[in-house]
Amino acid sequence: MGLKNTLFKIGRGQSGAKNLITDVAGVTVGHVTLCDGDRICTGVTAILPHGGDLFHDKVMAASCVLNGYGKTIGLVQVDELGTIETPVILTNTLSVGTAATAVVKYMMARNADIGREAGTVNSVVCECNDGSLNDIRGLFVKEEHVFEAIESCDADFAEGAVGAGTGMCCLGFKGGIGSASRVVTLDGRDYTVGALVLANFGGAGRLMIDGRQVGQEIQKAMAETPDKGSIIMILATDIPLNERQLKRVARRAGVGLARTGSYMGNGSGDIAIAFTTANRLPHTSDKAILPFSMVLDDKLDPVFDMTAEAVEESIISALWHAETTHGRDGRVMQGLREAWEKYFC
Repeated sequence: MGLKNTLFKIGRGQSGAKNLITDVAGVTVGHVTLCDGDRICTGVTAILPHGGDLFHDKVMAASCVLNGYGKTIGLVQVDELGTIETPVILTNTLSVGTAATAVVKYMMARNADIGREAGTVNSVVCECNDGSLNDIRGLFVKEEHVFEAIESCDADFAEGAVGAGTGMCCLGFKGGIGSASRVVTLDGRDYTVGALVLANFGGAGRLMIDGRQVGQEIQKAMAETPDKGSIIMILATDIPLNERQLKRVARRAGVGLARTGSYMGNGSGDIAIAFTTANRLPHTSDKAILPFSMVLDDKLDPVFDMTAEAVEESIISALWHAETTHGRDGRVMQGLREAWEKYFC
């Protein structure tokens, strides 16, 4: 979990107890991993913003599209209404439709009013292209895998080549799922900013770890490759923020991304979604005016700072936990830890 007990200390901030996005109370994560060592190298990751009724008790949210070469769905309503009302699903590019339908079915099974008294529901599904290792045309992700990922959500979860990250590649190494958290103190109280990434971006030879040009050191005999691929960055916090402030926080995910060696190339889909568990919005209310709290904008710098650190460490954590993986057509993608032990130990 996170980068505890490893060689790396990213940044200056203090991590939460688990150094995972689930240090934000109520947030849980689940995976389904599909891998046969041949054609299939894919999966599903689900994030639950809280364990209650998401449709009737929505979390305030926002998104930021840093570069839009992606097929994420649901962001139009997230940015218009400033809320998330379903689990957030991560999977491969060609399985977005399947995952969206599964989320609709999952939500309808728990809310008889959807599509009738309460209108419809907005699925949020994000993707990266795992076609380098996975036979993506096989459409191996099924609706039951999405249900299983949601049902398996827990505060403890694996990182690396698991779930949606099973077939992902990043900065010339095996990519995948990574997570980290940071503590932010405001008005004498500790809050948490947590990040989870699906890392599938960047060119070989560009990896940086806490400012060190690790990619060039390990891959010095390899020509640098273009910055391509994608990353999804999910940010959670228990700090009371409004949707405008959450969009500002989401934008700072790009700072952490750049620190690891990305310049968000033309062919990248770099998308961040931020939500807070502190401000909830009911689906309906008898009252026209709803109370909520927010941080003074002049006091947001520590939140921005720790958001960038949490994203940066999440990316490195994804690489560090991802083991060397064999995929379609005999392709092999080396894990960072194996490369590190070969070149530096």
